[in-house]
Amino acid sequence: PKSEKANSLPKNFEGKVVAIKDGDTFKVLYEGKERTIRLEHIDCPEKSQPFGKNAKQLASDLCFGKIVNVVSNGKIDRYQRLIAEIYVGDKNVNKELVKNGLAWHFVKYSKDKAYAKLEIRARENHVGLWADIHAIAPWDWRKVKKTKNKKSF
Repeated sequence: PKSEKANSLPKNFEGKVVAIKDGDTFKVLYEGKERTIRLEHIDCPEKSQPFGKNAKQLASDLCFGKIVNVVSNGKIDRYQRLIAEIYVGDKNVNKELVKNGLAWHFVKYSKDKAYAKLEIRARENHVGLWADIHAIAPWDWRKVKKTKNKKSF
């Protein structure tokens, strides 16, 4: 089924998580259509990056196949994904990923102090990817990959 434009969605709605593309991108079934949701405030490691699979696994464990509450301010990214926070009951999936050291607080797009604090705590306790002193932020990882791809013939 083709995804409908994200901006036709209400700001808050319930849906069933039918796919986890990676740690921070989900597909949610709402009114019979799959909607792509990009988790707000965070950036998870890319799939090919260390801890990328762990982030996807935790996201899956938390909400795959479950009815979730999607809370957004209606923002859409350039890939037509709705930017939102996802809740399973009263558990905020976005925050759980940061708390478990499987996502960065995405400071470029978020000024939310709660996420900043969760990341600092995870770093101090060497949780998840913070166990690796050479952890590379996903935005830097993507940049490096782009440059490498340009150089290869």
